[in-house]
Amino acid sequence: MQQIGLKTPRDVGALIKHRRKALGLDQAQLAKHVGVSRFWVNQTERGNPGAALVNILRTLSVLGVELNSAGDAPAIKAAPVMTTDINAIIDRARKKTRP
Repeated sequence: MQQIGLKTPRDVGALIKHRRKALGLDQAQLAKHVGVSRFWVNQTERGNPGAALVNILRTLSVLGVELNSAGDAPAIKAAPVMTTDINAIIDRARKKTRP
């Protein structure tokens, strides 16, 4: 499994979106599995900093993403469905939001 560092709400949103798509789920399907609204999924994938931690953790669990902390470097582990480099996805998302 790949380890990924998460530093911002936008990073978490990009991970959720990528993992959801890799599993072939649309936002409504993920929302139903998590017990939240499709709007919540949409806003979280966009990096909404106000998303409740309990919902984020439940979403990551539904998506098969495991949180781990090794020393000073918290990381996540995702099941092998991820076939692309999430760090590259996060970098592209950051470049799109820069002026």
